[in-house]
Amino acid sequence: MRIINRKPSRVTALALGLLPFLATILVYAIASHYRRLDNPADKLLPSLESMGNAFWRMAAVPDRRSGDLLLWVDTADSLWRLGSGMAIATLLALTLGIAIGFIPHVRSALAPYIATFSLIPPITILPILFITFGLGEASKIALIVVGTAPVMVRSTAQAVLDIPREMIIKAETLGASVWQMITRLVLPQVLPKLLTALRLGLVPAWIFLISAEAIASTTGLGYRIFLVRRYLAMDVILPYVVWITLLAFLLDRLLLALSRRTFRWHHLGSDAL
Repeated sequence: MRIINRKPSRVTALALGLLPFLATILVYAIASHYRRLDNPADKLLPSLESMGNAFWRMAAVPDRRSGDLLLWVDTADSLWRLGSGMAIATLLALTLGIAIGFIPHVRSALAPYIATFSLIPPITILPILFITFGLGEASKIALIVVGTAPVMVRSTAQAVLDIPREMIIKAETLGASVWQMITRLVLPQVLPKLLTALRLGLVPAWIFLISAEAIASTTGLGYRIFLVRRYLAMDVILPYVVWITLLAFLLDRLLLALSRRTFRWHHLGSDAL
């Protein structure tokens, strides 16, 4: 049997999935050990123990000045900003995407504009957002929306356009109104792909969130990383990076699980990543 037709068992798949992570940790531990042999005070590659202690301090020891558990305060604020921005972006993608994909006049009016707007690097308009919305939460949420919504709108519109024309003609023949076709034909076809677009949109959303928090914020995961960088506190920065990665992974897996549970037919015969 050819290798492309062989599928690993669950145990083998789990072991293969863990192998790159374990190899990365091992390589880092070795590099950190040899670097600290030359300079025990080296801060660039702190030991796993020192990073664990720093993570515990941020997560379980109240801050002397505020009394807060900094990791959880930063996480809550960042997730609230991320969730608010992605919720608005998803709503825009759903409404504008269906309108552009299903109604030709709307497509002619908005498709070129959305396509052009999606090419603007969102970071370049961050100063404009700060001037317009101030340095508070609105500007950070707006950056996430501006950075993710246009691409999600285009993806949703394309999903509508991919619906076989024969299905639309059959619905019209049976006397369905435009609203009935949207709710009973378009939405069931589009929602699974919208969840996929949301999962893909989370990647740039995290980038925009961390960037905005680093520039103008007093809380958040991005703020904390850029605050301690002046002290070369890699024992804090690296665990925070790992924590952000873990949060992003869990959000992605939750959305995938939601898609599989809600739209089982969409995942039949496929191995979603």
